[in-house]
Amino acid sequence: MTEHTSGFVAIIGRPNVGKSTLLNRIVGQKIAIMSDKAQTTRNKIQGVYTTPETQIVFIDTPGIHKPKHRLGDFMVETAYSTLREVDVTLFMISADQKRGKGDDLIIERLKNSQVPVFLIVNKIDKVHPDQLLETIQDYSSQMEFEEVVPISATEGNNFETLMNILAEKMPEGPQYFPDDQITDHPEYFIVSELVREKVLMLTRDEVPHSVAVVVDSMKRNENDKVHVQATIIVERDSQKGIIIGKGGKMLKVIGMKARQDIERLLGDKVYLELWVKVQKDWRDKQTYLKDFGYREDNY
Repeated sequence: MTEHTSGFVAIIGRPNVGKSTLLNRIVGQKIAIMSDKAQTTRNKIQGVYTTPETQIVFIDTPGIHKPKHRLGDFMVETAYSTLREVDVTLFMISADQKRGKGDDLIIERLKNSQVPVFLIVNKIDKVHPDQLLETIQDYSSQMEFEEVVPISATEGNNFETLMNILAEKMPEGPQYFPDDQITDHPEYFIVSELVREKVLMLTRDEVPHSVAVVVDSMKRNENDKVHVQATIIVERDSQKGIIIGKGGKMLKVIGMKARQDIERLLGDKVYLELWVKVQKDWRDKQTYLKDFGYREDNY
């Protein structure tokens, strides 16, 4: 009888290369928020992939960038700390972007890695094969990768190949999570992320990264719905006005779209209540970062 294998895999890369899209494909459900804005992932989000033979726990790290405030420091340190606790690191790049300073920064760190590093070239559906080959050659000249796997996280191209290679690399080990568990994060964390995603999606550039969402309570009400109460935190009064919108219209749309995703996640009817609160410069204040879930013990 073959032994059961299991292990941990980090997904690392510059902002916006498709790390969250890949994680959501791996678990077959949305647990990481997706946005075309950079640096939307703030904590390490763990997704669990289980087959009868193996279990792989994936960690989607915040995109590595030059920090401008304490929240940025937290995000970058979170990403790098992940590299110390995994069996394989996936360095994800975008096929349609040239190698930049951010990539070089990551490569320098990865050169000292004690574990195998795979180069994952995402968004191959957006480039000509010749361009893809050039990109692979360019990165391979910087350091030696254990494997190079071109994929499209959106379309699913080569996804099965990647999963099979990873399964082969996993050491012998136990099953850490039950078969049907897809993340180690509590539901209220994912719920808050789904609300934040809708704020980012609908308010575009006016309210970029000054938004945090805290779920105040989640409990079943007398109508047998899950009653979710959540607060959207921003840094300025003007941002509060944008999120609420004329006559409360924007907040209503944010709530409606978030509720649909939350219902899919929980498999239950949901009543979602949202408030908006101003907390000046919260991203630079350690106490607020802790209150809103960005804790150093997450490293």
